[in-house]
Amino acid sequence: MEIYLIRHTTPDVAKGICYGQTDLGVKTSFGEEVSRLKTLLPERFDHIYHSPLQRCVQLAQEFESPIVKTDDRLKEMSFGDWEMLPWNDIPKEQLDPFMQDFVNLCPPQGESFNIFHERVNAFFNEIPYEEGKTVGIFAHGGVIRSIICGILDIPLEKAFQVVVDFGRYCKLKRISADITNVMMVNA
Repeated sequence: MEIYLIRHTTPDVAKGICYGQTDLGVKTSFGEEVSRLKTLLPERFDHIYHSPLQRCVQLAQEFESPIVKTDDRLKEMSFGDWEMLPWNDIPKEQLDPFMQDFVNLCPPQGESFNIFHERVNAFFNEIPYEEGKTVGIFAHGGVIRSIICGILDIPLEKAFQVVVDFGRYCKLKRISADITNVMMVNA
């Protein structure tokens, strides 16, 4: 069973803005980014799962599958009150402790990486093993990092060392219900 973790294309937001679960559109480069991805990914998936945020929905709609499901657990991490603020405008007395321990601390009205990780991996662990099937998961950078950390037992503190750029993917090969091999492709 092959599972492709596909990050949405470049979002339409200025650099330096905190935007986790904000429902952003995509940049005008969307068509070019999709064309490149279509040369690298299967033309058709047996199952597609995607985040309900439009930047993932738009990309998922570019691929074919007889089974397409939206799952809220695939949303990016919530930054709560910080959503759409420039990172530089977030009060240091809130931001500094969070940056020191983002795994356990939550932004105001947001979620910690630990809570986020539990949500994402609850979704991932429910995907049934089906030999020979191909699954596309259209999601966000944090979601992909969380899944990779869960599979490879990477401490959550090191999640941001897993690099997955916009419009890129990771390929997983699930060889049984319990064992998954990871092939990191940042193509």
